[in-house]
Parts: sequence; C-alpha cells; structure tokens
Amino acid sequence: MTPFRFVRQNRNQRTILILIGIYAALIGMIILLDAVWWLMAVLALTTVPALWDFFKDTSAGMELTDDTLRWHSGQRQGELKLSEVDRFRFDTRWDFSVRVSAILKSDKRLRLPDESLPPHRQFEEVLNQAGFAVERHHFTVF
Repeated sequence: MTPFRFVRQNRNQRTILILIGIYAALIGMIILLDAVWWLMAVLALTTVPALWDFFKDTSAGMELTDDTLRWHSGQRQGELKLSEVDRFRFDTRWDFSVRVSAILKSDKRLRLPDESLPPHRQFEEVLNQAGFAVERHHFTVF
C-alpha cells in the first residue's frame, strides 16, 4: 500500500475572508443600525478560536501507512495500529457533515477528529484501496 498523507493549514485565505466579513457585519450593525456595542463585542468573541488558529498557523492532518493511522490537530495527536481495526464507519449527519469512526476488533469505537480528515469520498477511496471494509450510515441521529 502506498502511504497516504493529508495536511490542512489553518492559515488560509478562506479563514481571513470569513473573519473580515464577520467583523465588517458587526461594525456595520453598530454604525448603521445603532446596535449595542457590547453585544456586538460578545458576538465577536466567538471568532477568537479562529483568530488563534490563524495567528498560530496550526495544522491538522492524518497519515495512513502500512501498519498505522496517525492524526494530529493543533496540540492533540493520536495513533492507531491498523491490525486492531475491523472496519471504518462513515456517519452522515442531518447537517450533511460526515463523521468517521474506526470500529476496532474489540468492538470499541474510536471517533477520528473531523478537522484531521481529508474529504470523506477521498478518504473512503483510500481505505478501500487499503483493503478495509467501509460502512456508510446516512442521517443517523446519534
């Protein structure tokens, strides 16, 4: 099997454009609609994690080799031996996001961090090429 590697940088143009748009909308509401400034400041606080990731230039990603699956996200990291994995399960949620879990041979379920994963169709193809069974479950509630 050819090793597969995926890395996502948090310092990108999309993030900065979204932040600029949010701040412009909040300032616009203060100026044009005479919104209460402290309420807009509270709303602006929700962007602090994105600002932190942008300025720290954190990354998230995963690596699939012949015997291990490694992932990292900011300061967190994990590793899983592929010999322990029975199959992978892809759950599509009501918001159309896809969560991926590794089902171990001991029937334990290990949820892989969303921010570390490549697009789900690409990841499913890589797992199929590696010989893993992949289950898809659409619109599960829990």
